[in-house]
Amino acid sequence: MIVRRVKSLLVAAFSLFCLSVAAQHPGENGGAIDNEAGKGEAKETSKKFDANEVIFGHVLDAHQFHFLSYKDKEERVHHVGISLPVILYSPQRGFEAFSSANFHHGEARYKNYLLVTPEYKEYLIKNNVYTEEQAMKLQNESIIATDENGLPSSTVKVYDFSLTRNVVQMILALIVLVWIMLSVAKRYRRGQGVTSAPKGLQNALEIVITFVRDDVAKPNLGHKYRKYMPYLLTVFFFILINNIVGLIPGSANVTGNIAFTLVLGLISFLVILLSSNKHYWGHIFNPPVPGGVKPIMIPVEVLGIFTKPIALIVRLFANMIAGHIIIICLISLIFIFGNLSNGVGWGFSPVSIAFTVFIYFIEILVAFLQAYIFTNLTAVFIGQAFEGSHDDVNHHEDPVIV
Repeated sequence: MIVRRVKSLLVAAFSLFCLSVAAQHPGENGGAIDNEAGKGEAKETSKKFDANEVIFGHVLDAHQFHFLSYKDKEERVHHVGISLPVILYSPQRGFEAFSSANFHHGEARYKNYLLVTPEYKEYLIKNNVYTEEQAMKLQNESIIATDENGLPSSTVKVYDFSLTRNVVQMILALIVLVWIMLSVAKRYRRGQGVTSAPKGLQNALEIVITFVRDDVAKPNLGHKYRKYMPYLLTVFFFILINNIVGLIPGSANVTGNIAFTLVLGLISFLVILLSSNKHYWGHIFNPPVPGGVKPIMIPVEVLGIFTKPIALIVRLFANMIAGHIIIICLISLIFIFGNLSNGVGWGFSPVSIAFTVFIYFIEILVAFLQAYIFTNLTAVFIGQAFEGSHDDVNHHEDPVIV
């Protein structure tokens, strides 16, 4: 049952991709803007494999899902991917909405807007438009306003509200999460899993939900665990789905984006503060230590309030982006050695692929592990926020005899 559901989901996703995928207009390999022509098109230049560009192009956000590029018989480069909507607002120019396909992967400008690429930065430096320091301040995949010659316009401010691949994939992950949970809840309402044994996906989810309840919520939150179960389960499954989807080639590494983990960390931080009581704040501003040590401990305790969400934010971000970088680096080694010698490149391929497959399986484990760690630490921090109050004592427990 689970296999059939997964297959159906994959077929639906693939069908959607096939309907949306389009081979972009042939773009010139290089992307330097031709200032003299003033058309915003790219000059054709040959360049060697740039591992840095490939790695950061994969882990950073973008305005399209890029799957592959290929050359036809005439050596023209074609890009295959899904172009996403670009939504811009400029106080000087007003609102603009169009497809990112009009940028041709940064090789052309559209309506005097341009997608920043490493090649465009090189063009600005080469033509003494910007210094290297100024050019490096332009963020790759950001959209800037240009003048009629394709040069950055300092008088036009641009606010980008585009649906980038991180945003789109996060929305898709949310849709999948809601669909799974509603389908399982519908089965419980029909009595399946209540009067009879759960089946298929319902059975698999029940195991995970029971694990979160018994090994995460109850040990850390005591009798208040029911109050926080909806949040803990939402965080766990939302992170898990994004982690797993991010391992699909061509997808976005959403959980490896610091903005994503920052929002999750801030939400957990808010839940922790709302769960606190006077004992929690009393321990911070009046720690149970000798009076001479209090001036030292109070700043430490106050700092500890903020280090908890920071730990959640950085831990998830660092672990998820590190695995993706390692995988891309291992694959890139094939092309790096191939630039030196075709024989060396082909010879190193089996080694690189073997290590890549090994790390890929490790990343599947990490996807589950990081979802569990984030959820468990959140439960621990929430439990610490209301720990120590009289109401939290379980008076029904048997006394401990020493």
